Amino acid sequence: MGDWVTVAQTGELAPGEFRAVDLDGTKAVVFNLEGQYYAIEDVCTHDGGQLTGGTVEGDEIICPRHGARFCIRTGEALTAPAYEPTASFPVRTENGEIQVRDNRWD
Repeated sequence: MGDWVTVAQTGELAPGEFRAVDLDGTKAVVFNLEGQYYAIEDVCTHDGGQLTGGTVEGDEIICPRHGARFCIRTGEALTAPAYEPTASFPVRTENGEIQVRDNRWD
């Protein structure tokens, strides 16, 4: 079971901001969308490159290399050339901390 990893204090990640983090060797990115926190794996399923460096529009991140769009809330691939979702991870706030964990191997 993946451990919860503290990625920021709640006041450190303002709405519209995101932060790249390491979850025990997995690169992830945590987003604040209108006060709700979401985390997805920082990988484009089309080419394996990082999504960070791309543009955020609403609740979508656009891959900086080929323009594939992913839903920040679910990890769903929304446009070609990506067809497979990127992993999404549970996020919680506990004692003023934003915490994420990789639950894929639970």
